[in-house]
Parts: sequence; structure tokens; C-alpha cells
Amino acid sequence: MTDKPVKIPGPDHPILIEANPSRIVVKVGGIIIADTSAALTLRETSYPPVQYIPRRDVDMAALMRSEHTSYCPYKGDASYYSIPAGGDRSRNAVWTYETPFEAMAQIKDYVAFYPDRVDEIS
Repeated sequence: MTDKPVKIPGPDHPILIEANPSRIVVKVGGIIIADTSAALTLRETSYPPVQYIPRRDVDMAALMRSEHTSYCPYKGDASYYSIPAGGDRSRNAVWTYETPFEAMAQIKDYVAFYPDRVDEIS
């Protein structure tokens, strides 16, 4: 087993999570995959802001868990889902931190979508 580094957000790598009261709708293949007014906006260093959507507001039946995983030293292990309605373009289009590190506990039970792998995030 390899040791994975665990880092805490700070001045050298800030991560800000705040409630986004705006309505966020995600569509793929003409289907609404997510619709929420309870998203969290995560801003991490110079990366574009990411909308994390509560699972309760996502049609999880429209997603298919994939075997793909990744690791972030600030958030933890990420699991991925594909969206069959989007075909190959929507492979691994959704990620989630099911057991995020304590500093990122707010994003537990939320998912995020790659904007270029869905038809619309509005």
C-alpha cells in the first residue's frame, strides 16, 4: 500500500466552498440529470469554479458507476459515474468524493459534472 499525501487547504492552496442559491440544471441528451437550488460552489486556487450538486437532486438512476477513480490530496479519493444517455462523450462525466477528507466534509453526498461531457449546465 502506498501512502497518499493529505494536504490541508491554506494560503498556498486556498479552497473556498459556499452555498449557491441559484438554480442549476444539468442536461444530457435532452434529459434533465440534475436540478437543484442547493448547489455548493467550490473555488480552488486558479481552477474554474465547480458546482457540487446534492445527490438528492440528481437522477442517480440515469448514471452508471464506472471503475475510474482519482485522488486529490486536498479532497481524497474520487469515484466516477458515466451518463449512458450522453454516449462516449459522457464517460466519467460525474465525480464525487464519497468519503472526503475532514476539511472538505461539506462536499460529501454531492456530485460534480465536467461541463464538456454534458450538453448543458445552466
